[in-house]
Amino acid sequence: MTSLNSSVRGGTRAWVMLVVLTMLTVIGMTVVLPVLPFVVLEYVSNEKDLAVWVGILEAVNGLCAFLVAPFLGRLSDRFGRRPVIIVAAFGAAFSMTLFGVGGALWVLVLARVIQGLTAGDMPALFAYLADITPPEKRAQRFGLLGALSGIGMMIGPAVGGLLAAVDLRLPVFLTAAVALVIAILSIFLLPESLTPENRIATISAKDLQPFAVFKEAFGRKELRGLMIGFGILALPFGFFVNNFSVLALDAIQWGPTQVGLLTAAVGIIDILIQGVLLAILLPRMGERGVIISGIVAQMVGLAGLAIVASLFAQPWVFIVGALLLAAGQGASQAAMDGAMSNAVGDDEQGWLGGATQSLNAAMSTVAPLIAAALYAGVSHAAPYWLGVVLMIVAAIVVGRAHIANTAKVTPRTDAATAGEVDDAVDAAV
Repeated sequence: MTSLNSSVRGGTRAWVMLVVLTMLTVIGMTVVLPVLPFVVLEYVSNEKDLAVWVGILEAVNGLCAFLVAPFLGRLSDRFGRRPVIIVAAFGAAFSMTLFGVGGALWVLVLARVIQGLTAGDMPALFAYLADITPPEKRAQRFGLLGALSGIGMMIGPAVGGLLAAVDLRLPVFLTAAVALVIAILSIFLLPESLTPENRIATISAKDLQPFAVFKEAFGRKELRGLMIGFGILALPFGFFVNNFSVLALDAIQWGPTQVGLLTAAVGIIDILIQGVLLAILLPRMGERGVIISGIVAQMVGLAGLAIVASLFAQPWVFIVGALLLAAGQGASQAAMDGAMSNAVGDDEQGWLGGATQSLNAAMSTVAPLIAAALYAGVSHAAPYWLGVVLMIVAAIVVGRAHIANTAKVTPRTDAATAGEVDDAVDAAV
C-alpha cells in the first residue's frame, strides 16, 4: 500500500475528473435541446410533420442506446472505463458535427444513430464512480453527481438559447466541441479506475443482447427488486417530464416563462436534495429508507398534479406537486443507484451501468407514448393517477427487495477506507 498522502492525491484527481466529465457531459447533452426542433424544421416541408420527425430522431437515438448500452458497459469491465469514455466522447463529437452540417433528413437520422451507438459514457462513468468509492459512500456520491447533473441541466439550455440568437447551429457545434474536450481531458488527465485483476477475461455473446442482460439482472435475488423498482419509478417521472408543460398550459394557463422558472426551481431542489440532504439522510435512514421516503414524496406530488388536472386548478398546488415529485425522484434515484452498485462485484459495475441505462432508455421511450395516450384519450389527470398507482407498487417492491443498506454501516476508519480505495486507483494509473 502506498502512503496515505499519495493515495488521497490519486483518488482526489480521479474524483475531480469524474466531476468535471459528468458536468461537461450533461451540459453538452442539454446545450442543444432548445434548438433541435428548429434545425429539423429547415428540412421539413410541412410544419405539421415537425413533431413526427423530432419524435423519430429521439426514438432512433433512444433505441440505439437501449440496444448498445449493455455491451458498452461490459466493454468497460473488460478493457477499463477510460477507453469507453474516450470512444463515447469522440462518437458524440462526430455525431453532433454531422448533425450541425446536415444537408438532408437522412443525415440527421444517421447522426442520431451514431450518437446512440456511442452512448457509453454514462455507464462507464457510473462504473468509474463505483470503482473509486467505498460501498458505504456510494449512494452519497451518486447523489452528488446527480446534483451536478442538475446544475448542468440548468446551464446547458440557457447557454444554448443564448447562442441560438447568434446562429441556430452554434449550440450544435458547441456540443461537439464539449464532447471533444471530454475526449482530450480523458486521454491526458483521467486515470484508469479498474485494476487489471478486477477485469473480466472475455465478453460473451449474451453481453451483446439487452434482453439477455435484463434476464440475468432480474434473475439475481440481490438485484431483482431494485431493477423492477427502477423500471417502475422511471415511468411516472417520464409522464411528468414529457407532459407537465402541456398540463401547465391547459390547467392553469401558464406560458413558457412560468414553465421555465418552474423548471429552474426543479433543478435547484434537485441540487439541494442530492447535494446536501442525502449526506444527512443516508447515514440515519439507509438506502431503503431514503428510497421509500422518496417514493412517498413522488406519490404525493403526482396526486397533487392529478388534482390540478381534474379538481382544483391552482398554480400553488401545481408548483408544490412538481417540486415534491422532483425532490423525491432525486433522493430515491441516488439511493437506488448506490444500492444496486453495492449488489454487484467490482468486475460488474460496467455491466450494471449498461443494464440500468438500457432499461432507462426503454422506459423513456415508452413513457411519452403512454402519457400522451392517457392525457388525450382518457383524461388530463389519468397519467398522474396511474403514476400514483405505480408508486404504490414500487414502494411494495422496494420494501421487499434485498438491500444491504451499507450507508448505515459505520466504516472502519475514514483514513483506512480512503487509502484502500485510492490505492486501487493509483495502481491502475
